[in-house]
Amino acid sequence: MRLLFVGPPGSGKGTQAVRVAESLGIPHISTGEMFRSHVTRGTELGKTVKELMAAGEYVPDEITGKMLAERLTHPDAARGFILDGFPRTIPQAELLDDLLSETPLDRVVLLAVDEEELMARMLSRGRADDTAETIRRRLEVYESQTAPLLDLYGPRGLLERVDGSGDMNEITGRIMAALR
Repeated sequence: MRLLFVGPPGSGKGTQAVRVAESLGIPHISTGEMFRSHVTRGTELGKTVKELMAAGEYVPDEITGKMLAERLTHPDAARGFILDGFPRTIPQAELLDDLLSETPLDRVVLLAVDEEELMARMLSRGRADDTAETIRRRLEVYESQTAPLLDLYGPRGLLERVDGSGDMNEITGRIMAALR
């Protein structure tokens, strides 16, 4: 099963992606983890990513696409995977469509959580960069750049909206039920 997890910051998509991937026996593929892995291994892509990150730049979509294409060739991804962190924009979704042209996504799981709960969750994490102002900004960026993906995947019949509120085990159960 080829899955994409999306949701606003603080929705728990990373946590749930790990849990569901374990349950399904497929890898959780996080672009952030891919970047760190390439940097640690000192690959050519990793050297480029390290330079960009050191300069405070975003990693261009083409580089992320190359890393993802390489990652999807690993044997553990043959049975499927859960993507987390990519795509975040329409151009990235188009890049993913090209990458997966022969074996497209099976489902896109949206973890829906109301803004009040997102704020409470992120403020309770105690991270220095989780201020009410920065959280609001990240939610605005999500709404303007990532939420449009729902209009792309919805008409394709791929979108599964899952209530991401409440107990972690209950949320995992809702996701698994939606995937059946």
